[in-house]
Amino acid sequence: MPLSVQNRRERQKAELRSELVEAAHKLVQEEGYEGLTIRKLAKRVGYAPMSVYSYFADKQDILFALAEDAFETLARRIEEHPSDDPIEALQAVMTEYAAFGLGNPNEYRTVFMTEKTKPPEGRTYAEMEESNPAMKALISRVEACVAAGKLKGDPRAIATMLWAVGHGTISLLITFPFYPFGDPQAFVKRMCDFTLATLSTQDVPPLTDTPVNC
Repeated sequence: MPLSVQNRRERQKAELRSELVEAAHKLVQEEGYEGLTIRKLAKRVGYAPMSVYSYFADKQDILFALAEDAFETLARRIEEHPSDDPIEALQAVMTEYAAFGLGNPNEYRTVFMTEKTKPPEGRTYAEMEESNPAMKALISRVEACVAAGKLKGDPRAIATMLWAVGHGTISLLITFPFYPFGDPQAFVKRMCDFTLATLSTQDVPPLTDTPVNC
């Protein structure tokens, strides 16, 4: 097969996959987890259901694709808020993460609050984490805080703890909207500030005995 033909086919395949991911985002935003089906996705882009299966093995595979796309969007939003102060730069990560989740509750619930029992075929969780730009941005800003003496310990462990607090806070705000948390963004900031203040008094050890490179 001529290289030009092969490149064109690969480009078309990548474009269709992007179209499917975009359509899946809209389905989730409009209808939530239950609205995301292979049949509905195929109908939205005007293709036969079997065509979708050539890109995604199942619904969970689509969720992973949505998560990867969401992390890329989040990373771009984070990079729009640099700061010479490492703590302020780190707080910007949490602020953007919260804004994304609170601004897209259906998508956040579907993508980040749905159990992932296995990685996509042919990939490992380690490989997925390595290609996660949002997590890399978070760890990078934690590393800057450690280098500046603002935090102490293992950057990946600190980043994971901040992510856990952020995710838990956003999940509560989404699933218990009638609880008197006060202003959602203010509550997220309060939790972030409290966590950072607590972490600043500790030397945080790695999460596991085996070193992890991100």
